[in-house]
Amino acid sequence: MHNAIIAEMKQKMDKSVEHFKDEIASLRTGRATPSLVDSIVVEYYGQSMPMLQVASISVPTPQMIVIQPWDKGALEAIQKAILQSPLGIAPIVDKDTVRLSMPALTEERRLGLIKVLDQKVEEAKIAIRQEREDAIKKTQKLKEDSEIREDDFFRAKTEIQKIVDEFNNEKIKAARDKKEKEILSS
Repeated sequence: MHNAIIAEMKQKMDKSVEHFKDEIASLRTGRATPSLVDSIVVEYYGQSMPMLQVASISVPTPQMIVIQPWDKGALEAIQKAILQSPLGIAPIVDKDTVRLSMPALTEERRLGLIKVLDQKVEEAKIAIRQEREDAIKKTQKLKEDSEIREDDFFRAKTEIQKIVDEFNNEKIKAARDKKEKEILSS
């Protein structure tokens, strides 16, 4: 019974780690990638949509991102969304495209990105802790309903904590360290 709870918890934690990896992919390194802008939310015809649903994104050079909207009427909305994003890059509107020229990262900007990265790490760890608490509560309920024995409850609790430590110390930390290296070396 408690094994199903633990399996469900692991599945949710995997989703949290994937979400974390998606979020840190948008943190800027010295090289242009579509992931920097693909999740920027664009207000278009009264709806909020990610950039990917409004335009095609290409990277012709390592320092340039070109955004070509499907509808030319979206140019202004795309420009506004980029200006409001935390990218800190001024878009250049050229006829039917938006160009983003990626300046070299300064040391101050790199340290700022590391701070944002650490905030994302903390958010991911909070999500992991919430999943742990949910699993412990569900297991506690099983114990209270006499569906599992007390020693099974404590064994499950120990296993849950072991899994949480694995996620925090291996998966999240590894992704964080890799991204920090990208930010500092580019």
